[in-house]
Amino acid sequence: MEADESRRHRVELFCTVLLAVAVVATAWSTYQSARWRGEQAADSSKATAAHIASSEASTRAGQLTQVDIATFVQWIDADVAGKKKLAQFYRRRFRKEFRPAFEAWVATSPRTNPTAPLSPFAMPQYRIAEAARSERFNTAAGVHADAAGEANQRSGNYVLAVVLFAVALFFAGMATKLRSLGKQEVLLVIGWVVFLGTAAWVATLPVTI
Repeated sequence: MEADESRRHRVELFCTVLLAVAVVATAWSTYQSARWRGEQAADSSKATAAHIASSEASTRAGQLTQVDIATFVQWIDADVAGKKKLAQFYRRRFRKEFRPAFEAWVATSPRTNPTAPLSPFAMPQYRIAEAARSERFNTAAGVHADAAGEANQRSGNYVLAVVLFAVALFFAGMATKLRSLGKQEVLLVIGWVVFLGTAAWVATLPVTI
């Protein structure tokens, strides 16, 4: 009888300890899951904002390209027609970003050089800052989207940990309800195995404060 009482006392003690640590671990995992959901929301918002900024910059780049094309075509028409003053008129109205490409293209002697690029738009000097800006925003959007995906995965991992800790709590709670000491010990062992395995896994998960 004394041996049974001693076993029962140990079972109750370990059940109490398991209940206490599992509750704390559940609360911690719930907190971390909520924090990672916040990180996901923040990164998703940043990704959306970057996508919008990239789209706006891309639209502006397209508009500026159309301006360059229009003025260049007008210059070509005037130059071919021998209207020097009109050609100069359009040339002075080239955008600053277009001029380096135009000058480099003219230097290739496009009228006499069969290997010259077909237009200034084929020159490496033709660059539009808004296009580069759009690319930077698009890259940033991808980075934030990846970060949001990782945060979502981490939040999901902590949710799973909450479930597993709840399972450990269930076994600990059930162990206190049974009359059979042997069955209590079996449930308690299962509860501790689940808890320790989950705790070891959670210890490997990234933490956000």
